[in-house]
Amino acid sequence: MTGRPTPAVLPPSLRARLGLVAALAALVVVVLGVLYAGHSRPGRVDRWIIPPTADSVRPPWRHVATALDFLGEPAGSVLLVMVVVAGCLLLRRPRAAVLVVVGAAVAVGTATLLKHLVGRTIHGADNLSYPSGHTAFFTALALVVALLAADRLGLGRTAGTSLVLCAALLAGAAMGWAEVALGAHYPTDALGGWCTALAVIPATAWLVDQTADRMTARSGDRTAGAGQREPR
Repeated sequence: MTGRPTPAVLPPSLRARLGLVAALAALVVVVLGVLYAGHSRPGRVDRWIIPPTADSVRPPWRHVATALDFLGEPAGSVLLVMVVVAGCLLLRRPRAAVLVVVGAAVAVGTATLLKHLVGRTIHGADNLSYPSGHTAFFTALALVVALLAADRLGLGRTAGTSLVLCAALLAGAAMGWAEVALGAHYPTDALGGWCTALAVIPATAWLVDQTADRMTARSGDRTAGAGQREPR
């Protein structure tokens, strides 16, 4: 028996389109990284959107920004990941649960590595800013949830892709706004974090599926071999 016990976390109908999105997003991440490498000031695009300051927004919206920012901090992110993983397991989607943990770790890890490579800073030489790890994490989580929803709802290629991209856009815009509003990042940092998640999550989801399929095939081969050796 070599059948797949659980559905793919990256629906086959979405692989080609999300693969293209991932490639374009990776290109944007690289281009922005090259443009702002070593910079410590907002660029032209940043100034056009909003100058990042410590008081870009005031209560009550500042409270909203602070709450969103908490979801990207270690304590908040762990709590959020645990909730989403629990939801995946309740829905009997173990691959999605694995992707939540691995995808979030890869997105944040990639953002952290890029920060040290690019060396862009804000409010001091110790505050590396590009890309935004908070935005990468929150977008990555939204992508996983949207992929799960697209599979559960049985959406086709166009509807499924639209759902995934809309979820990523909403999550990235929300967290990106919060980070800029709190003065923690430039707008282009948020864009870089958003594109980082778009680049790594489809690839990570594909790897999770490939790994799970291989494990299932090997388990099936061992079961079949054991059955053949049983005396009749």
